[in-house]
Amino acid sequence: MTSLLLGAALLGNLGISVTAQVILPRPSQVRFDSVDYKNILNWIPPTTNSSLQYNVQWKIYGEPEWIDVPGCQKIRKHHCDLSDVTSEPREWYYARVGAVSVATSSKSAWALSPRFSPRWDTKISPPVLRLNVTEQPAIVVRVKPPRDLVRKLHSNLYYKIYLTHPSGEEEVFDMKCCSHKLTLKGLNHREEYCLQAQIVLPLQGKHSARSSLKCVTTL
Repeated sequence: MTSLLLGAALLGNLGISVTAQVILPRPSQVRFDSVDYKNILNWIPPTTNSSLQYNVQWKIYGEPEWIDVPGCQKIRKHHCDLSDVTSEPREWYYARVGAVSVATSSKSAWALSPRFSPRWDTKISPPVLRLNVTEQPAIVVRVKPPRDLVRKLHSNLYYKIYLTHPSGEEEVFDMKCCSHKLTLKGLNHREEYCLQAQIVLPLQGKHSARSSLKCVTTL
């Protein structure tokens, strides 16, 4: 310790400035939050310093090369949309975030996300359910799923339609994606029926929560 102090004093006497290396803490809790294949990377800033900027990189699991995420270099926000670069559902991905101080030009070490799979890790939103009654009496069911989900997986999803009768008995119907409508016939006049819809992804072995309950009274 004494020798270090003497060395610093000597350098000072020679007119050479000694600057301590500032080490910036790395961001924390780097994680993907994915809903309907919209893959957002989030993180917690290392300090309350509002002048920090962030650089984000990604790579496919097993590949050696890290790649800059377009639009997520020297950003001030604490999230980055990686949907475009992580668009292949069958791949596994990593992302990492580094902080840079504008004031001191110091950099943090990279903070790594857990391994991420769009196929297995994305959450599925419940669909929107629309109902109309006809004079038969019948109920016409229309289902509107999230747009991004349908664009990616329209051939690999279907809907379950849950019909609750006035007696409390529940009946379940399957409906193909993206059928225009499903007509439920053979119902009683002037009785209330309640319905919910659910998205099912059979190849992924997952499904959405049920949509909110909607009730209609037949004619």
